[in-house]
Amino acid sequence: MPKIYLASRSPRRGEILRQIGVDFEVLPSDIDEAVLPDEAPEHYVQRLAQEKAIACIQAISRRGMHVMPLLAADTTVCVDGEILGKPENNQHAAEMLRKMSGRWHTTHTGVAVADGDRIEVLLSSTQVEMKLLTEAEINAYVTSGESEGKAGAYAIQGLAGSFISRIEGSYSGVMGLPVFETVQLLNKFGIKVL
Repeated sequence: MPKIYLASRSPRRGEILRQIGVDFEVLPSDIDEAVLPDEAPEHYVQRLAQEKAIACIQAISRRGMHVMPLLAADTTVCVDGEILGKPENNQHAAEMLRKMSGRWHTTHTGVAVADGDRIEVLLSSTQVEMKLLTEAEINAYVTSGESEGKAGAYAIQGLAGSFISRIEGSYSGVMGLPVFETVQLLNKFGIKVL
């Protein structure tokens, strides 16, 4: 089984890698995730994925660790050009869900793979339609705790899957790691998935 470093503690990303037969060692990155002035959402996630990868590659070098490919990713949700990151609290999560209720939004995931010599980044963008939510549904979902730590305050693979009427793009990208783009990048770095 091919092995890489994963610059993420996300259980979803780890699950997806295991599903495609890639073993990994978690090497989380700690970078500033602030949005730059006038930064487009698709540029934001690609920049963060790249910065996470660079930070981890530097850590590998500093620690004298075994060199192998490293995968980093970042996901955000966008409504009308506004980036909806991770909610600060339950009230913030409810506000995000109200913004997406009854309409389309876009989920962008940037994926970066790096080794000591190079880095490559790809973008996955998916259109997601959320049904019109009642206040009772929003409150019940936020109270469940599932929105905590999730871009856009929801997890498509969990309870919120019942809110999603349609998607155009990558389901795994909405989860946080688009399989198609991930496999393309891993193949370029000698990690043969199929």
